[in-house]
Amino acid sequence: MANSMLYTVRIVLWTLVVVAAAGAGVLWYSTQVRPDPSGQLAAAPQGQYGAGDYRLVDHTGAPVDQTAFTGKPSMVFFGFTHCPDVCPTTLGDMQHWYAELGDDADGVNAFFVSVDPERDTPAVLGEYVGWVSERITGITGEPAEIGKMVDAWGVFAEKEPLEGGGYNVNHTASVFLIDGAGQLFGTIAYGEGAETAVGKLRRLVSEG
Repeated sequence: MANSMLYTVRIVLWTLVVVAAAGAGVLWYSTQVRPDPSGQLAAAPQGQYGAGDYRLVDHTGAPVDQTAFTGKPSMVFFGFTHCPDVCPTTLGDMQHWYAELGDDADGVNAFFVSVDPERDTPAVLGEYVGWVSERITGITGEPAEIGKMVDAWGVFAEKEPLEGGGYNVNHTASVFLIDGAGQLFGTIAYGEGAETAVGKLRRLVSEG
């Protein structure tokens, strides 16, 4: 079953990447994933955005803390590998944005932070993001540590049981844009047009 799920994920991810590259604009809004609730984002502090003492790992098992989001502009997305549509769509969008950025692509990092650490081990995340782009780094860790980051970033994440067993995770669907100093530069909303999104990223690279 695990192999079957990974095969399905691969097909979905590659299909979305191809669709994005072709410029198709068809997007599906999941009833299981909520947009940013009003006022949900944490107020930007004087120091680094989302600062906190959380200890996580990337998809290779290397340690990650808040310093990962400084030194270079970043786009940061919170999601999970069992997400039916919004997460693979957003990762496909990221790959398309990178392609559109051209030489500017090297000026921005990308992170996919799991809000489902119980299922999203480093190995699972590595398989998931690896089929989209080597530029995207998966981040996971102990549930308590993920919880610290979710709270620090003002992210909404809530499990929702499914009929017949299992669960989904309702979560913030926007991509955070973080400048090189670790400050919030802006966000890219789920379903935002590619031209607008790439324009924001170019400004992030040039100003951040």
